[in-house]
Amino acid sequence: PSVIMATQARAMMQAQLEAAVLQSVAVAEQQVDEQIRKLDAMDKDELEDMEALRARRIEQMKAAKAKRQIGHGEYREIGGSGSEQEFFDAAKQSDKMVCHFYRDSTERCAIMDSHLSKLAQMHPETRFVKINAEKSPFLAERLRIIMLPTVALVIKGKVKDYIVGFDDMGGMDDFDTEVLEWRIGTSGAIEYGGSLEGPPTGVEKKTTFIGRGAASKRGTRSGWEDDSDDDFS
Repeated sequence: PSVIMATQARAMMQAQLEAAVLQSVAVAEQQVDEQIRKLDAMDKDELEDMEALRARRIEQMKAAKAKRQIGHGEYREIGGSGSEQEFFDAAKQSDKMVCHFYRDSTERCAIMDSHLSKLAQMHPETRFVKINAEKSPFLAERLRIIMLPTVALVIKGKVKDYIVGFDDMGGMDDFDTEVLEWRIGTSGAIEYGGSLEGPPTGVEKKTTFIGRGAASKRGTRSGWEDDSDDDFS
């Protein structure tokens, strides 16, 4: 009797499993049928709109892939050979670029590195790079980099703005990444979703921003106060 009961139990379990599978298949078929009905109900204009949307999405994916291949989404060092051409090539490849001029012995450059590394992942639409100013003295002189850290904000191949030292972030070493994000956003070098009226943490602006519609201010940099950053020489 026990053998018969076990056989019957297995047969019942098998029947239940088959019923469950058949039910799942039926549900899937219903979902497919519903999708087909929806497509059939669409008129020509709706189908063309959907196809256009699909094509745009494919182009966006291709563009994102191309950007990743040249370094978007990560923070990379360029110009290691000392050639200034690598900087200009990178500026031409990307519509927007954030470039940090640094020196190993300057502690604030390491702090800037930490923040920019995070922002590179947050803003793949912009390329984030760093250049050792001591290894690229001709480029540093050409761009008039006299204080480190200096971050050049490049749009469409031209340096639009500079962040020199930490004054724009409140002058302290412990500023939040969001404050630097806002500061870069004021130049248009990233797609900033917050308000540009002021820093998100309420840090009071201590210096006049450079390059915001007044190119003549580029010549005033030599008159800025040193805020404990190292001068580049």
